[in-house]
Amino acid sequence: MPDFDAALCPRYHRAVEIIGRRWSGSILRVMLSGATRFTDIKHAVPDLSDRMLSERLKELEAEGLVVREVTSSTPVRIDYRLTPMGEALGPALDAIGAWATRWIELPEAPAERA
Repeated sequence: MPDFDAALCPRYHRAVEIIGRRWSGSILRVMLSGATRFTDIKHAVPDLSDRMLSERLKELEAEGLVVREVTSSTPVRIDYRLTPMGEALGPALDAIGAWATRWIELPEAPAERA
């Protein structure tokens, strides 16, 4: 039986909880691709509601992965940017994407009715 480092387990578990929350991984992936505006993120993630996006952005900000930048202009401009901590997730999210491409099958499209 391998000897697992007990200190790793709580950190790993916490990391998986942060990025594994519904929508969080997709939001981070879209932000890694360059999206910074609320509407751009929302439109890039199918079925994501305004309320849920707002909630997840606040959570990611509280975790130190995202920073909210407000520019005083008319109208006020709000951007969300990844912190260095958030950007460091890039290789991990790329690896998850590669794994998903290889192992996860897409649901079949509903058959068209005659």
